[in-house]
Amino acid sequence: MASAVDLAVAGDEVAFARIVETYHRDLVRVAYAVAGDEQVGEDAAQAAWSIAWSKLSSLRDPGRLRPWLVSIAANEARKLVRSRHRRAVVEIRVAPPDDPAGDPSVEIDRLDLLNALRHLKPEDRRLLALRYVGGLDSSEIGALLGMSPSGVRGHLSRVVERLRKELRDG
Repeated sequence: MASAVDLAVAGDEVAFARIVETYHRDLVRVAYAVAGDEQVGEDAAQAAWSIAWSKLSSLRDPGRLRPWLVSIAANEARKLVRSRHRRAVVEIRVAPPDDPAGDPSVEIDRLDLLNALRHLKPEDRRLLALRYVGGLDSSEIGALLGMSPSGVRGHLSRVVERLRKELRDG
């Protein structure tokens, strides 16, 4: 993808379109995980692409394109959640009750997790999204957020423990 980055930095819109095609789903997934709202996730991803196009030349290491992009999307999702000053409404698609393939206990667990995630701050959801949805490691997250890798691991550990407690108590 490094050559596509170089071409896009030089103004090649087709190369940038290939980057968008490759990473758009990742950006939407991370932004959705941060925002807890499908439309806000889409809006954040779109805003992230605009930022990425304008700042692509500032990317020092084209091999780190994906972490850079998902970080932009996570930040945009966090900003949108804050700017809208509203509690996100999560649309939950539930299988019909007579669906023999759907195990109701799995759906209940998923609903419990979504409710617990909604109680977290957007910054904490961003951290979880970068790690578990974006697949970034603590060094990558630390570099993106200005934290040490051990600070990232410690913060993640506390957030995960809060989620576990919420799920046990809920």
